[in-house]
Amino acid sequence: MTDKILGFIGVGRMGSHMARRLVAAGHKVVVYDADPRALQKATSEGASAAHSPADVASQAEIVMVSLPTPDIVKAVALASNGVVAGSKAKMFVDLSTTGPRIAIEVAKGLEEKGIVAVDAPVSGGPSGAEKGTLAIMVSGPKRLAGELTAILGAIGKVFWVGEQPGLGQTMKLCNNLLSATAIAITSEALVMGTKAGLDPAVMLDVINAGSGRNTATADKFPRCVLPRKFDFGFATELLYKDVRLCLEEAERLGVPMIVGNAVRQLVGIAKALNGADSDITQIVQPVEQWAGVEVKSGDSKRGKLG
Repeated sequence: MTDKILGFIGVGRMGSHMARRLVAAGHKVVVYDADPRALQKATSEGASAAHSPADVASQAEIVMVSLPTPDIVKAVALASNGVVAGSKAKMFVDLSTTGPRIAIEVAKGLEEKGIVAVDAPVSGGPSGAEKGTLAIMVSGPKRLAGELTAILGAIGKVFWVGEQPGLGQTMKLCNNLLSATAIAITSEALVMGTKAGLDPAVMLDVINAGSGRNTATADKFPRCVLPRKFDFGFATELLYKDVRLCLEEAERLGVPMIVGNAVRQLVGIAKALNGADSDITQIVQPVEQWAGVEVKSGDSKRGKLG
């Protein structure tokens, strides 16, 4: 445990769980969020409240952020009332998914004030954040490994992927492209089987015992799609953002993304049809609508629309 006060900015779906786990691990945590309700919830769980990102950075030497978009991360880090304006912060740990270019830009901006930037995006969703089982992909100065691993161990398993700013973000984008692809292709496969007359629950049992197993077949579909709950807890808009960032970086690197572009198209269609705040497990719904069936618990006859 560190005796330093930890700062945490962004205590929403993911950040609330991470901040709570840091408090439970014995750390003193000061938090800020633009949503007063999120801020109140975090303080009720043992954190103390700050008035702005700059205020957090004037109380804590290590400031962590968990924010929805690259633009928000950049503003929280570098704006006039951002972390850069704080008087105490020495380290900025970004747990968000921003893409490597923003990570590099933020690192340069903070370096001018003597603040070391570490990109440390996480994977595992809200349930992983709640359980403390996130995969944390860290890139930053290796000299910080011991201190940061001890702190971040409260929220998940730490993987040091490099020292160069942005490498953690690149790792996260590759991960989320695979995750999005699993949802997209599982949607097509399950809808096809359902329309042919297979029971989707039996399909999942077979797939999960065989070579087609993936994160969507093992967790998202049996837990969220078949019972029609669609409550995984991650917005389609955010997944679309992650896939878009990945494809933009791939283009910059000169790497073809043939399958990746098809995945972005389906995620974009789901976002347009279901709404930006729809759950990522609802990506199956456009495919269902086109095919005229629903992938749900029970036999295939009950899955037919109309």
